[in-house]
Amino acid sequence: MPSNKYLRVTAAVTGALALAAGLTACGGSSSADSKDGGGEKIVTVYSADGLKSEKGDGWYDKVFAEFTKKTGIEVKYVEGGSGEMVQRAVREKTNTQADLLITLPPFIQQADGKGLLQAYTPQGADKVNGADKAADGKWTSVVNNYFGFVYNKKELAEAPKTWEELLDPKYKGKLQYSTPGVAGDGTAVLIKAMHDFGGKEPGCEYLKKLQANNVGPSSSTSKLAPKTDKGELLVANGDVQMNFAQSKSMPNLGIWFPAKDGGKPTTFALPYAAGLVDKAPHTENGKKLLDYMLSEDAQKLVSSVGGGFPARTDVKPTDANAVELTKILTGVEIFEPDWTDIDKNLTGYVDAWKSATGS
Repeated sequence: MPSNKYLRVTAAVTGALALAAGLTACGGSSSADSKDGGGEKIVTVYSADGLKSEKGDGWYDKVFAEFTKKTGIEVKYVEGGSGEMVQRAVREKTNTQADLLITLPPFIQQADGKGLLQAYTPQGADKVNGADKAADGKWTSVVNNYFGFVYNKKELAEAPKTWEELLDPKYKGKLQYSTPGVAGDGTAVLIKAMHDFGGKEPGCEYLKKLQANNVGPSSSTSKLAPKTDKGELLVANGDVQMNFAQSKSMPNLGIWFPAKDGGKPTTFALPYAAGLVDKAPHTENGKKLLDYMLSEDAQKLVSSVGGGFPARTDVKPTDANAVELTKILTGVEIFEPDWTDIDKNLTGYVDAWKSATGS
């Protein structure tokens, strides 16, 4: 996974693995193309990290390459933390650069609230659960995912079980989580702590105690897994899809879910949600790519290639990764955050975290 400290723009590689079936609603040019960036065969994606691989074998790599092969449209890709991508799109609002914005919640809701998204219902969106898409068509999940933590299996005989265990001095300087309000997974740490401990105040009080062991801020979640695999860290935050994909080349990486002492391990869905950017320079190309990302062909690769969960409920993978992913979540209680409340009060929650931790 590439670091997000400095945003990189990369063009998707063309001519990679072909999918079995043809591309629907993506071939040829339409009359709208003449008004679409002067007919340029380009689409620009701003995305949270996790779906593209440094080795070129991630879900984005495969899907973008096949999309380019089928349509001749080149995918330009910019990666960063969810909050970073929204902030960048806000700065560019008078000179829009992105066509598609893909982030974890609550940042996709935040993007909508800032007027960054235009309504578009992609083909296949009718197969996506209502909770995983906006009722007004402003965004739709393309890959489902769940929040989680990682640990070093070589240094620790077994995964920690509770939040309270992480307060042990043995984790001092060996624990790190990405920054709430900047990274989607970092914000998820705060959301889960608030849920597990029963509210903003007790959640932040726990994170205040945890700060004694925390290495410090990180705008990127993806760079924490390599540090954990190497033993520089013993524990870090992440998400199931990204960390599962990383574990294929990081043998010491294990996934776990903290519980409050005496409670059950919990997690919640953190889907990669995509929205068509308002006044996008290549709107029609953005629509075509979003259609393709939700096509059956692309969705069938979510588990086998991306290590994630299909957004479409009618795509039910049975590959080895899908079986293993199901096992990872066995026995874990899944709760549904109040995203409307979190979107409305996110600044206040992050400010409370900053105050409690001195960040």
